[in-house]
This record gives sequence, structure tokens and C-alpha cells, in this order.
Amino acid sequence: MYQGWGEPGIPPGNLVRYYDQIRHKSSEAGDSVRVFMVPGMGHCGGGNGTSTFDMVSALDAWRDGGKAPQQVNASRVRDGRVDRTRPLCAWPAVAKYKGTGSIDDAENFVCSKR
Repeated sequence: MYQGWGEPGIPPGNLVRYYDQIRHKSSEAGDSVRVFMVPGMGHCGGGNGTSTFDMVSALDAWRDGGKAPQQVNASRVRDGRVDRTRPLCAWPAVAKYKGTGSIDDAENFVCSKR
């Protein structure tokens, strides 16, 4: 599942709480569900965040290879070109800046627990 933190209609915290409840009720929940929160993304896309990503390929790789995704690469496209990349991290991990390099380059971020 994924949702943008900038979602105007459905409060993003609801998905996080729902996922946390699933994990609380079943220690095996992580084997079958992941949540990816997208900073700055609005409803199903748009906004200032990196709202271009391929969740279907991540799901296919999980199904075919048996390894759940820990992150999904995302980009922001403006005026027909990519101007920002970031990792989308499996909740509760978030992308944290390493402290050096461009903040528009995913290479300078790491997924880590909040």
C-alpha cells in the first residue's frame, strides 16, 4: 500500500495507524503487506514529492522472488525531466539525508527507522 503525506482528502495518518494495527495483531503481517508513505505527494500523485514510481514491479519481484521490498525508487518529473529522486522506504522506516551531496539525489539518502 502507499499514500502521499500531502493527501488532501484521506488523512495519511489513517493508513499508518491501520498498518500498525495489522502488525500489532499479527507478527507475520510483514510477510504479506508493506506500506510506503510518499513525502509531498498528493492524492495518487502530484504535489512537490517524488510521485513517479513503479509499485507493480516491486510487487512482482516480491511474488516471484519471495523477498519483500524495503524501498522503492521514486522520482519527481517537472517540465518533462527528472529533477529529484528519493527512496520510498517501507514503513516505519523513512528516507534520511546522509548529510552530504544534493538533496535531489536518492543516492544521498538511506532508509532508517524514525
